Amino acid sequence: MYLCLPVLVVKDLHSAISKLEQRIATLEKSATSKVSAPHAPAVCKLPAPTPTRQPAAAPQPKAEEDDDDDDDIDLFGSDEEEEDAEATRIREERLRQYAEKKSKKPGLIAKSSILLDVKPWDDETDMAKLEECVRSVQMDGLLWGSSKLVPVGYGIKKLQIQCVVEDDKVGTDILEEEITKFEDYVQSVDIAAFNKI
Repeated sequence: MYLCLPVLVVKDLHSAISKLEQRIATLEKSATSKVSAPHAPAVCKLPAPTPTRQPAAAPQPKAEEDDDDDDDIDLFGSDEEEEDAEATRIREERLRQYAEKKSKKPGLIAKSSILLDVKPWDDETDMAKLEECVRSVQMDGLLWGSSKLVPVGYGIKKLQIQCVVEDDKVGTDILEEEITKFEDYVQSVDIAAFNKI
């Protein structure tokens, strides 16, 4: 069965080719007979085009009616100008309202969470007093959080304290300077962690 299908296809192709050869031969015979006649150009005859339907033409209005219509009604002139002015006025009003609304909205305040390591001079330093001194540093945009004592070694503990600062108002340098002013209790201040909120 699989062999029959290609054989049928080959037979169909062979018959189509033979028909084309016959047609070419007849065209060549007719072309040579016309060429042999003096001053007769060889012309291939094409089948006549099938007639297509043309759309019906719209009736043309009379010239007199056109002149009268133009004088009476202006369909597009003044309405567009009114609509454009109205659209411009509405757009400007909406832009003004948006600008007012945006100006009332407070801007985004950038904040950071900072974990500070405050190291004492030795193991005899009063850590409660050290924490009290650190928390006494007050600035606009500074909020102190939780704290804990972390052992360093040889009985010395450091104070680890959390704070939240507004980036525009409080810098880490200023904060470190203010804490290190308590020279009797604080040896150094390091930033253990710094995260943007």
